Amino acid sequence: MNSDIIFVLDAGGTGFKFSAVQDYQEIITPFTIPSAADTLEAVLQKLLDGFHQCETLCGSKAKAISFSFPGPADYPNGIIGDLPNLPTFRGGVALKQLLENEFGVPVFINNDGDLFVYGEALAGLLPAVNQLMEQRDNPKRYKNLFGVTLGTGFGGGIVINKVLLNGDNSAGGEIWCSRNILYPDAIAEESVSIRGVRRVYAREAGLAFDEAPQPYDLYRIAQGEQEGNQEAALKAWDELSTVLADVIGNGLRFTDGLAVIGGGLSGAWPVFMPMLIQKLNQPYTLADGSTLPRMETQAYNLEDATDCIRFAEKTGKMVTVPFSDQQVWYDASKRVGVGITKLGTSSAVAIGAYAFAMNQLG
Repeated sequence: MNSDIIFVLDAGGTGFKFSAVQDYQEIITPFTIPSAADTLEAVLQKLLDGFHQCETLCGSKAKAISFSFPGPADYPNGIIGDLPNLPTFRGGVALKQLLENEFGVPVFINNDGDLFVYGEALAGLLPAVNQLMEQRDNPKRYKNLFGVTLGTGFGGGIVINKVLLNGDNSAGGEIWCSRNILYPDAIAEESVSIRGVRRVYAREAGLAFDEAPQPYDLYRIAQGEQEGNQEAALKAWDELSTVLADVIGNGLRFTDGLAVIGGGLSGAWPVFMPMLIQKLNQPYTLADGSTLPRMETQAYNLEDATDCIRFAEKTGKMVTVPFSDQQVWYDASKRVGVGITKLGTSSAVAIGAYAFAMNQLG
């Protein structure tokens, strides 16, 4: 247990969501301040006001401030570059030093996708799956987590054995600009985003983009719970799952662990998750007509009760050591699991930001 309080922030193009974390628990009710403003000075004042409000709500100062900010940025030095979602940030804004001057405590900034995955690795999906393995008497434990966030944009992050991968240029896990498998001249984010699912629905339903429903409505239409073009809605989620499967499949080939999905679109998982898992396990066809698994591993849907039990069950056998009577356990199965955030995206970012600050403080 540690009594240090860390003020945290999940910064986005539409809102700044503030909170405070102590001992891996949020100790105030998170609150949001709209981020839009006409000048950089006005946006920066919103940040200052938000952290001062955290002081008021906590009744004390923080040990440090740690938060996510949309890239591009020089995160170690806390300098924010040109931001498409926050257009007043131009040419390099020394945000870390500004906040350290104001509050007199260390300030740490990182990517929101990275901090989301870090939080899920320490207190979300990763420990939950390992607890399930223990309950099923399965000796296997997972240490690596690849994660993505689906929303206005497409973010990602990687944690290897509880260590967050930052990269030498603060760009580790930046999967948004992966090649789009359906439209090779485009980036993956064009399909794996709010605008992506709306655009496909509009195209399939013969509508203008501005007439396309929002993602929650597209989810309900696809489920048959709301009036609309169900075939077009299913096509929209199918295209998302196809591009997402390509990115997650590549990520799991490198990390060989679990994958977690967060962000606003993750709530539509009952529609797109079965599609995603099916595509992850779909084989490649070689030139001679034979097939080859898409991955060395078998992917499981951790949100499906039956699939989750199959994933966690103990399998294998005892094999005899040559030239001896000794036996050792051998399990030839290779499994990876894909699940939805256990903490909620913003809370995972908050926990990740807290842990990142505590590690930096030593």
